[in-house]
Amino acid sequence: MDFKRIILLSGHYGSGKTNIAVNLAFALKKTRERVTIADVDIVNPYFRTSDSRRELEESGIRLICSEFAGSNVDLPALPAEMYSVVDDPTQTALIDVGGDDRGALALGRIRDGILKENDYEMLFVINRFRPLTRNAELTAEIMREIEAAGGIRFTAIVNNSNLGPETTAQDVLDSDAYAREVCEMTGLPLKMTAVHESLYPQLKGKMENLFPLGLQKKIQ
Repeated sequence: MDFKRIILLSGHYGSGKTNIAVNLAFALKKTRERVTIADVDIVNPYFRTSDSRRELEESGIRLICSEFAGSNVDLPALPAEMYSVVDDPTQTALIDVGGDDRGALALGRIRDGILKENDYEMLFVINRFRPLTRNAELTAEIMREIEAAGGIRFTAIVNNSNLGPETTAQDVLDSDAYAREVCEMTGLPLKMTAVHESLYPQLKGKMENLFPLGLQKKIQ
């Protein structure tokens, strides 16, 4: 799969966008010299990119996140380093955007630079097993709310429908119709379907553009 220089990922809480962002950073590092992952989620999510700080740094992946990440301090401020994502075109940057319209507001600080360069894609991560995105209509509504707040339109859909460790290959296969319906409703293509690496062998050849990933582990 081809990716632009700047890759933004957003989705409702529990969609798994952060885990995908981390795994995608590792995948891109295999072919691209400079990879940065930036966490602009100013609303405390269930998982933070900083939970994988040690693994990212050991792989030579630069991490940008709030100095308060991993603490109980929640301040709506972006680190100054965030502007380098736009100012330095020699790096590939993944941006983990907030999980709702409020979180997407943080994009306003760097939005103009991203749009001006026009070498980006914004991926909407969906999970049909979350209560507020259980059907295409609800999912599309949340997508439009995030777009309105962030000021950047989504360019593609990522299907990450899962039930955590209880997910079966059939669960993923059954979610494809839902993902296709979201695509039809929004007019966006399906970029990929993310699956845990343990399920990848069972699904390979049955679905297009599968992306294997590991469940993110918190690092103390």
